[in-house]
Amino acid sequence: MDFGSTFTKAALVEVPSGALVATADHRTTIDTDVLDGWDACRAALAAADPRADDAEVLACSSAGGGLRIAVVGNEELVTAEAGRRVALSSGGRVVHVTHGGLARADVTTLRATKPDVLLLVGGTDGGNEEVLVGCATTLARARWRGPVVVAGNVDAQAEVAALLTGSGTPHVLADNVVPRIGVLAPESARAAIREMFLRHVIGGKHLSRRDSGERFTAMVRGATPDVVLTAVELLADELGSDVVVVDVGGATTDVHSVVEVDPEDAGLSRQVVATVPVSRTVEGDLGMRWSAISTVEEGVAAGLLDPALADAAAVRQADPSYLPGDALGADADLAIAAAAVTVALRRHAGRSQVVFSPEGRVVERSGKDLREVDLLVGSGGVLRHSDSPADGVLTRHLAADPGAGWQLPEHPRTVVDRDYVLAPVGLLAAAYPEAARSLARRLLRP
Repeated sequence: MDFGSTFTKAALVEVPSGALVATADHRTTIDTDVLDGWDACRAALAAADPRADDAEVLACSSAGGGLRIAVVGNEELVTAEAGRRVALSSGGRVVHVTHGGLARADVTTLRATKPDVLLLVGGTDGGNEEVLVGCATTLARARWRGPVVVAGNVDAQAEVAALLTGSGTPHVLADNVVPRIGVLAPESARAAIREMFLRHVIGGKHLSRRDSGERFTAMVRGATPDVVLTAVELLADELGSDVVVVDVGGATTDVHSVVEVDPEDAGLSRQVVATVPVSRTVEGDLGMRWSAISTVEEGVAAGLLDPALADAAAVRQADPSYLPGDALGADADLAIAAAAVTVALRRHAGRSQVVFSPEGRVVERSGKDLREVDLLVGSGGVLRHSDSPADGVLTRHLAADPGAGWQLPEHPRTVVDRDYVLAPVGLLAAAYPEAARSLARRLLRP
């Protein structure tokens, strides 16, 4: 089950074979009870196979705004940036980033962003402790009540934990996300954010009133983007090569990538925080409905779209439930989607540029190199419900503006997750790895 922001999707999967028995979807019913949509999906699955009534339920959720994360770090270009990347890879939407300490006035701004989880980072191990302790002191004095993940200088964590415990602030300690300059270690913090999401956020959103919300809470295993990234990792392992997934949604376009990083590129000259193999970015201004206008504006600015599509974008943003009724409308949707894919991939990837140095002309690369990616997967309703070939949208503009040096996939195999199996793969990965791998292989078949 995936309780999405707009639609709730369900898949009935046989274990351990991983056979996809049936699928169903229904609008997400946050206006009544989020489990109303689940009831409709389960009824549809049971109509296809009665085993659905007694099947174990594994779910992920981005309903009710998903997972909102704020990051408080030390230096803007080091720990704050590292914290932002970790928050994104954990399935969260980063709603606020601040650095250089935390004053009482900053707490007011922080509260206004309404984060579900606060990620507190700062200092390399054995380095500066003052900023991390100072931020914890401010949070304690302000009686911060939201869950906090502490993933900064390990030498300061005992003092930070004592401050937060004394103020009654729920918190969990994780390994430092930047143990030393040039190293990004997201795994421990990612697991801690997931723990906080399950322990405090799911129930706290009050999306279901059945059994005081306990039934819904028991279903959910993680935030949807976090679960999908787990699936992308498994898919890359199954394929034995690099994978990128682009999910074009109504409000955002997410890019998940698992790309082997060349050790020589791990600490690129323009990045103090190293590139990591597994990463995710979220583009809040690129989407098919709620952000259609800004998507077209970005597409026009990049030379990918005709300015005349501005009217079509306005129609879609004014009515997010809009569905095209003719070929012209469907073509406009695909054009907007193709632009969202390319702009999102450009932001996720880096560039390769010629610069002048004391040694002469050299090629300088920054960001994540996607040029040798083997598999490019498209997801999202606009792609799943289209009859057009996957590469017609996914690769339409990848070769555009070659002089800019974008490190985008050059010769990828393209597929669309038409059965929406990525979320189920991620949900099955821990308890039913054989079924997860078998289901993932559906995307690899011709």
